[in-house]
Amino acid sequence: MSTFVEIDNVDKVFPLPNGNRYIALKGIDLKIRKGEFVSLVGHSGCGKSTLLNIVAGLDRATTGGVILEGRQVTKPGPDRMVVFQNYSLLPWRTVRQNIALAVNAAMKQLPAQERHDIIEHHIDMVGLRHAADKHPHELSGGMKQRVAIARALALRPKLLLLDEPFGALDALTRGNLQEQLMQICQENDVTCLMVTHDVDEALLLSDRVVMLTTGPEAHIGQILEVPIPRPRHRLEVVNHPAYYSLRNEIVYFLNQQKRSARRKKVAPKVAVALHGLEKVNLDIGFIPLTDCAPLVVAKEKGFFQKHGLEQVSLSREPSWKAIAEGVSSARLDAAQMVAGMPLALTIKNLQPIITAMVLSRNGNAITLHKCFYEQGVRNLEDFKAILDHNPDNVPTLGVVHPTSMHNLLLRYWLASGGIDPDRDVGLTVIPPPQMVANLKAGNIDGYCVGEPWNSYAVHDGAGFVIRTDLDLWAGHPEKVLGVREDWVNQHPQTHLALVKALIEACEYCDDRRNREEILELLCRPEYVGIDPAYTRPGFLDPYHFGTDAPPVQLLRFNQFYVDQANSPVRSEALWILTQLARWGITPFPKNWVEVIERVRRPDLYNEAARQLDLPDMEPLRQPFALFDGITFDPDEPLEYLNSLAIRRDIRIEEIVFDSVAAKVA
Repeated sequence: MSTFVEIDNVDKVFPLPNGNRYIALKGIDLKIRKGEFVSLVGHSGCGKSTLLNIVAGLDRATTGGVILEGRQVTKPGPDRMVVFQNYSLLPWRTVRQNIALAVNAAMKQLPAQERHDIIEHHIDMVGLRHAADKHPHELSGGMKQRVAIARALALRPKLLLLDEPFGALDALTRGNLQEQLMQICQENDVTCLMVTHDVDEALLLSDRVVMLTTGPEAHIGQILEVPIPRPRHRLEVVNHPAYYSLRNEIVYFLNQQKRSARRKKVAPKVAVALHGLEKVNLDIGFIPLTDCAPLVVAKEKGFFQKHGLEQVSLSREPSWKAIAEGVSSARLDAAQMVAGMPLALTIKNLQPIITAMVLSRNGNAITLHKCFYEQGVRNLEDFKAILDHNPDNVPTLGVVHPTSMHNLLLRYWLASGGIDPDRDVGLTVIPPPQMVANLKAGNIDGYCVGEPWNSYAVHDGAGFVIRTDLDLWAGHPEKVLGVREDWVNQHPQTHLALVKALIEACEYCDDRRNREEILELLCRPEYVGIDPAYTRPGFLDPYHFGTDAPPVQLLRFNQFYVDQANSPVRSEALWILTQLARWGITPFPKNWVEVIERVRRPDLYNEAARQLDLPDMEPLRQPFALFDGITFDPDEPLEYLNSLAIRRDIRIEEIVFDSVAAKVA
């Protein structure tokens, strides 16, 4: 069914008296089908009513907008009618006169008799024939709300907007009105968007429940489909097999947000040093790879100093394990990390590691020993045929870290071809600079790694590239900035300066006019320290696969800034969580929304971007697919996970971080 209402990337920002601003809503993106009933739920202050008012045209979005049947909403109109909690009836007019006031104003072009018939029809529709000539003070609360609903529906709106319409009513009256509203909407194919705090009401009335996170920067945390057939009746809904699991999922989400709100209120005291920063001397870890370029550029081109970071030491680490240890132990202030590392460290150690920006995307390849090419291996099917033909000869493939995209994408690629990565091959962890030596020594038969270590093997004739990650998931997050949450809380302005410096460095890296200069910096001994011939392919020159195929120019092979590359997208983190759980590396968090909110911090990235006068939009929250076409829906991660044919037993656990969370839970 086509989209009827589209809420397109809506932000709402309120100016504050002190000159600052409060971001109430951030990146709200929602499509509503004709005849659908959608409820907005979330804690008080999360912006539900603000969003409803924007859809109604009573308020304007700061950025983004609302489209109704192909036309942008810019002001109130009779095609969108709002039913408020407080009835909003004129006390000196009767039921009939309150409804007539709206009908006569909006439908003055119709003959008087037709308008009269519309008024009387809607009086009957809500069962108020006996009270048609009564004034509001003679009506009960439920009757008043029925008048408000009749008045709204009498204008034949395209969209009915309900702002907690039954919140002030007693339970019995509320239940009766909910049943009536359901019947009216279904019989008249009315499209509805409702704000409610009542979980049971949302499940009874809705086709989908949209759950908003707590503010500031409230956004859609989860969307829940309600698969209960219509027509619905309260007792049948409550007795439906899915009812309590759906209810528990909404309540669980709201409890996660309650913990998040309490944690945000605990503001640590910080000491300020130079330039308004709490700390100006930093130690930042990196691994010698082409995509450490933003860190190298930020140091060598003065971006760190520009933002007040006087002395930044880049620590060349021997492995990703050393990176994890360095940040966790506070030996390092921050580090370049593989994309899954902050999530895994947070889950395993209950010590939140945050990611406020993605440093690079793409940049990896799967390299196999040259002997496979000589045996005719050109694709995954050929590789599987070799394995099937020699079941006793199990090849060993290298990955750089269990939580790296190298490991997760290699496993995904193998499993897509029916190869179990834990049973049909052997996977072993090897630091990136040691991959080629191990391949040439015969210790491994291939690997997945970042550059320049694939091009090195190709150049030496030891291996060939069977796939790059552009073939598997173009634009995937590769390296991120990893920092301990408690460090950020103690050094908020320093962290903001660090992010700003790295955003500017990433932008510098994606200007291809700078790539020759950057290449020279990377190849210095203190950084990657390797012959430029191994670093140029993919970064600057056409990419060599070590096959009969000619070199190919891969313009996005190393992606640092373009296409909102630096935004720490939450749905990408959720996909990573599913893959970590798929292979038994970590359990899948029952409170996955809370974990991602804690680790992925687009709010901090957005603040840095705004201070640089750059756009701060997070890419749209929507399903996506990798090379095999299997859709990942961020609202159904467990359904996706359980649909994958090759996987380990899935563990689902609640992650409780600290005493505040434990008390709330």
